[in-house]
Amino acid sequence: MSSQVSGSIISEGKAILGIEFGSTRIKSVLIDRDHKVIASGSHEWENDFQNGVWTYSEQAILSGLQASYADLKQNVLRETGVPLKRIAVLGVSAMMHGYLPFDAGMKLLVPFRTWRNTITGEAAEKLSALFSFNMPQRWSLSHLYQAILNEEPHVKDIRFLTTLAGWIHFLLTGKKVLGVGDASGMMPIDSDTCDYNAKMVAAFDALVAPKGFPWKLKEILPAVLSAGEDAGTLTAEGAKLLDPSGDLEPGCPLCPPEGDAGTGMTATNSVRPRTGNVSAGTSIFSMIVLEKPMSKVYPEIDIVTTPVGKQVGMVHCNSCTSDINAWVALFREFAELMGFKTDAGEVFTRLFKKAMEGEKDCGGLVSFNYYAGEPVTGLSEGRPMLIRTPDARMNMANFMRTQIYASLETLKAGMDIMAKENVPIDEVYGHGGLFKTEGVGQNLLAAAIHAPVTVMETAGEGGAWGIALLAEYAILRGEGESLEDYLRDHVFAGMKKLTVAPDPEDEKGFDRYMEQFMRCIPAQKAAVEGLKA
Repeated sequence: MSSQVSGSIISEGKAILGIEFGSTRIKSVLIDRDHKVIASGSHEWENDFQNGVWTYSEQAILSGLQASYADLKQNVLRETGVPLKRIAVLGVSAMMHGYLPFDAGMKLLVPFRTWRNTITGEAAEKLSALFSFNMPQRWSLSHLYQAILNEEPHVKDIRFLTTLAGWIHFLLTGKKVLGVGDASGMMPIDSDTCDYNAKMVAAFDALVAPKGFPWKLKEILPAVLSAGEDAGTLTAEGAKLLDPSGDLEPGCPLCPPEGDAGTGMTATNSVRPRTGNVSAGTSIFSMIVLEKPMSKVYPEIDIVTTPVGKQVGMVHCNSCTSDINAWVALFREFAELMGFKTDAGEVFTRLFKKAMEGEKDCGGLVSFNYYAGEPVTGLSEGRPMLIRTPDARMNMANFMRTQIYASLETLKAGMDIMAKENVPIDEVYGHGGLFKTEGVGQNLLAAAIHAPVTVMETAGEGGAWGIALLAEYAILRGEGESLEDYLRDHVFAGMKKLTVAPDPEDEKGFDRYMEQFMRCIPAQKAAVEGLKA
């Protein structure tokens, strides 16, 4: 697209903005009506570990939002010569789950407790038993009930509980709403009503009634909306928050705020039953849209929904690429010590390709990439750890293959359960940093889940592009056109993609590696006990 055409779209206020708060980057993407990226902006950030809690400060959240938008705005001006002042429609997405409780004046009562925390084990266990439904530790309701069990004094003052996307959306619109996909990470959703499960809401209220809180659960939760529904408009205060310079005009509509799982499904065209995707970055999770409910409750598998409320089986793992990043940083430091300057992208590419020369079972090496706990394997805390037998073939190829296996191993443990349940899967799409090097992450994921994996040309766009598509759907969908059909017929029709079937030898090797990994879990537990954080 020429800069002149892009400039016209910008000046006429026809561009669509998607903003997503990822765990390491806040990304802003501006697209046109043909779903093409006009410009993007970003802001790098990291969570903090404060008083035993993974968090992002309120200041970091708000300044990061402004920095990401400012970077986008600057890039738009540089690339098109036109200042960004008007937007057709806007969407906000963020990391799902976590705990953001507010009082009546919308003051945050405790620092944001993110999805990465594994401090709600007692609450999650009791709620799972109460609901006969797997309640993960990272879900908002688990955090709320754990705060109640801990007798935290702020609970009585709660008047609103939401997710990060829900809070940012409120700041921009004044509306206390949430997309159904993001809401399904707060507490269970009834797919028939596309609202919180009424029986479970009543059960929770009865459970905490003796505490005498001045609220009922549904009174403090955001209203649930499906993709395409009206979620409010950008207020003058919201426009000023996003763009403190005052250039941005208020009044554009917003789509329902969504979680990163929902935007990942949207960005990979995997919102239809029998499709799925794997998002692999700082964390890794798989989303398989179910044709029918699973036969029983599995603590390793979360049940969430698509942005229109269809049930999804989710395997969520807290750690994916962080340990690979740490090792690559070490190798680059060594190279610089030896007098060599390196490019990070080239180092990653070469090391990833080297991994494919490694032995299929990694030659006696096992790695835990656990920067945090992993409920899928029963760990409430984690310690990155490399284990090897004395006669292991410790070379670069085996080492790097082990690191990539480690980024997938916990996901594989959960996906193996779905395989035993005979959950039908026609297509799985991969997206995220793990798939940037062609022929590596995609191939090894296919071996891990025993299914073909497809990577599309948009795989690098991620959730910010996904929420922009949901925003686009909110204003451009035809009468009665479903999200599934909209994506298939208007967004992904004719898009380039590469599908890789699992290599049988890779499958056998990964399975052998997994046998060793599962036997080493007691060693990981011992490391947690022996090496206190």
